[in-house]
Amino acid sequence: MSAEAADREAATSSRPCTPPQTCWFEFLLEESLLEKHLRKPCPDPAPVQLIVQFLEQASKPSVNEQNQVQPPPDNKRNRILKLLALKVAAHLKWDLDILEKSLSVPVLNMLLNELLCISKVPPGTKHVDMDLATLPPTTAMAILLYNRWAIRTIVQSSFPVKQAKPGPPQLSVMNQMQQEKELTENILKVLKEQAADSILVLEAALKLNKDLYVHTMRTLDLLAMEPGMVNGETESSTAGLKVRTEEMQCQVCYDLGAAYFQQGSTNSAVYENAREKFFRTKELIAEIGSLSLHCTIDEKRLAGYCQACDVLVPSSDSTSQQLTPYSQVHICLRSGSYQEVIQIFIEDNLTLSLPVQFRQSVLRELFQKAQQGNEALDEICFKVCACNTVRDILEGRTISVQFNQLFLRPNKEKIDFLLEVCSRSINLEKASESLKGNMAAFLKNVCLGLEDLQYVFMISSHELFITLLKDEERKLLVDQMRKRSPRVNLCIKPVTSFYDIPASASVNIGQLEHQLILSVDPWRIRQILIELHGMTSERQFWTVSNKWEVPSVYSGVILGIKDNLTRDLVYILMAKGLHCSIVKDFSHAKQLFAACLELVTEFSPKLRQVMLNEMLLLDIHTHEAGTGQAGERPPSDLISRVRGYLEMRLPDIPLRQVIAEECVAFMLNWRENEYLTLQVPAFLLQSNPYVKLGQLLAATCKELPGPKESRRTAKDLWEVVVQICSVSSQHKRGNDGRVSLIKQRESTLGIMYRSELLSFIKKLREPLVLTIILSLFVKLHNVREDIVNDITAEHISIWPSSIPNLQSVDFEAVAITVKELVRYTLSINPNNHSWLIIQADIYFATNQYSAALHYYLQAGAVCSDFFNKAVPPDVYTDQVIKRMIKCCSLLNCHTQVAILCQFLREIDYKTAFKSLQEQNSHDAMDSYYDYIWDVTILEYLTYLHHKRGETDKRQIAIKAIGQTELNASNPEEVLQLAAQRRKKKFLQAMAKLYF
Repeated sequence: MSAEAADREAATSSRPCTPPQTCWFEFLLEESLLEKHLRKPCPDPAPVQLIVQFLEQASKPSVNEQNQVQPPPDNKRNRILKLLALKVAAHLKWDLDILEKSLSVPVLNMLLNELLCISKVPPGTKHVDMDLATLPPTTAMAILLYNRWAIRTIVQSSFPVKQAKPGPPQLSVMNQMQQEKELTENILKVLKEQAADSILVLEAALKLNKDLYVHTMRTLDLLAMEPGMVNGETESSTAGLKVRTEEMQCQVCYDLGAAYFQQGSTNSAVYENAREKFFRTKELIAEIGSLSLHCTIDEKRLAGYCQACDVLVPSSDSTSQQLTPYSQVHICLRSGSYQEVIQIFIEDNLTLSLPVQFRQSVLRELFQKAQQGNEALDEICFKVCACNTVRDILEGRTISVQFNQLFLRPNKEKIDFLLEVCSRSINLEKASESLKGNMAAFLKNVCLGLEDLQYVFMISSHELFITLLKDEERKLLVDQMRKRSPRVNLCIKPVTSFYDIPASASVNIGQLEHQLILSVDPWRIRQILIELHGMTSERQFWTVSNKWEVPSVYSGVILGIKDNLTRDLVYILMAKGLHCSIVKDFSHAKQLFAACLELVTEFSPKLRQVMLNEMLLLDIHTHEAGTGQAGERPPSDLISRVRGYLEMRLPDIPLRQVIAEECVAFMLNWRENEYLTLQVPAFLLQSNPYVKLGQLLAATCKELPGPKESRRTAKDLWEVVVQICSVSSQHKRGNDGRVSLIKQRESTLGIMYRSELLSFIKKLREPLVLTIILSLFVKLHNVREDIVNDITAEHISIWPSSIPNLQSVDFEAVAITVKELVRYTLSINPNNHSWLIIQADIYFATNQYSAALHYYLQAGAVCSDFFNKAVPPDVYTDQVIKRMIKCCSLLNCHTQVAILCQFLREIDYKTAFKSLQEQNSHDAMDSYYDYIWDVTILEYLTYLHHKRGETDKRQIAIKAIGQTELNASNPEEVLQLAAQRRKKKFLQAMAKLYF
């Protein structure tokens, strides 16, 4: 052995087997010791910490020679780090319970996106548009994992979060926490926008009847190899860890149930879906049993969900006698039958079937309603509290503070009710001695706490009191009260008991903060803040709830108010008003904004204008959600205020972009085109991009009926939208010296970003405006040189047919925008045949022929009373019919092809005959012969079946030819009527097949 080799061997053997703490992930990366590390009984660092560190290292931005921050490079090291993170998650068997508990939302989002990427999920493709049944098992499982996590995260975000007490302020830590909070909020916003699609994906997963497979450390290693070395193993049905169909469905049902349950707070009808999913989960758990490796359901939580669903959605076949106490209480609370709730609680003191926590939650709900101004509930609160207190006494618990507070001022009615509850809550014949002793001690303590001897004698003379206390105890108690009576003066408060001692300041502040969060009454909010500021001057009460959000353009002005009370009051009133507006509680929003306006008018003209702007936006939303939905025009005063806002030129007034957006959309929706085209001040067109866009749209609508040469505005609108959809390009020299072109998706070349344009369009409802915008984007989509199948649209001819610089347009973004716009327009009016044809063309262009046929047929159905009338020829053009023919052909429905060939202005015999020659047809074949009215096609069918020796089918064709209404000698009207009747029956049969 050479000296050099010996030195190398010595160095290798002396290498430490445990890495230094600062570079352990580098050690694992270089030495490939991950699996060995994970097999340790208690690995340090833990697996989830490994995931965080791997992804943090892989996502670190780089700095170039000019000290400019660049995105993380896509190099071998970063790819290996991401792969290692995925392998750690695979080691944890992709258990979302473990991953969610230990990883933040941004980290888990990055991890699952890497899983989608490595599982060959095409980027930019919506999961809802993918057929899970045709995907490789690991790809389908990756999509399910992502969408399960998405709805779980949305549900989790709806739960209240206890804010951690802030430690010593550290700028770097605070910045990092703020960045993570903003990133989490952005991710949640995207997940909530996609929630409906995620639910559809999971619902589709429940229809799968095959086992799925999830990536293991081995399959991830295979994917990391060269493509030629994998031999397709990861695509096969046996690669990875098997997840049985029942296990997958069980997890999906549970997550869907939680999502539906969360949505039920705003739409009670959804509770039925939640109930169905939770009870299906219980059935699947019973089927799976204890053999499940992947299905980890919190069965206690599931039982709680099921119980809640039973209350919220009682079974339709249940009678009043079969309702559970939960259901009875819930129904009584909803109907306001509070006396019945009290009776149920008194009866439950004997049966002890309702949990104490449930009874306390009912009392809390009643307290909240009482604190919001419903004084009639004060008596009900005392009675429910008395029932709960007696239950506590019977089970050996102490008396609650609430009862002592409510009983500070006793009266005859309260004592009578308390004695009734005590009498009905104990069966003296069957009760144990401990129960009797608890009740006796309670009554004795109540007597000792009373000041008025009249009330004492009411209790001591009651039958229950006489039965429970022995003679000696009663005499001793009466003697004690008599000895005390000379000193009792109703004008002087006696020595306070433990429960009369006032609560500490921190408890009072907490209770007031709780009321502050719940209240939407401006006067009550002001009173609470005055009390809180009287208790402490150190707190900033606008930070009490993390749900109080004020736009950043306003918060700087509001937080600059010097008086702490005024600052808190203005901030909270505005935050609550904005929240009420979002949840469509417009009446409370108006009260809160009016109070805030009155307050700020006294000291801040700037904030006064801000509040006037917000009240304008609120009035727009109120009209659009109310009478505007029925088509009633807005009052002239509201239109004048919108014009005033658009023309406002006050300096230094903080403005929200959304208000300008809503104002322009409002004018377009109510066809104020005259103002937008002729009366808008010139400075507005330069300073406000939404006004500029609105003016171009309004002018295009006005010019539309005119000759093509006069449509100058359409060309201007085209150029504006093309610029918005263009990408800015810059050249970059790589390490190898070659120059590459980098495209920036969201370009600043246009008057606004594409995302802002899309957001604005989704505020429009006027059909003509939407049709013009849709046709513009369709034309822009068709301009591409590589387009095979054009999409058709109304008014498409008004747009230019070419673009000077095709490379500058981001056609991928245009295609996505077209799909988004069609989805939105159909949500506005699902019966617009023009929009339905566009949706069908999109599916046709993307080779989704069954879906394309669905929408082609729907377009014909909506404009012909489900084909009872003739479909207008401008709807079923030759191009549409030819595309329907191609769809049927590619779906192997060859008889349908032959029938559709008759719909063309000139019957396509060549295609019809060729399709009839196909013997491998997936449609009903000879049962469709009654829909053929062209005798030539029927004669060819007769010849074809005779040639093949198919006697039965030949007879069917001959019978079809022999119908008298198809006789060539008939008048033209008779032949057309026969054709129309067969068209109607055929299209109705197709609709039943594809709808």
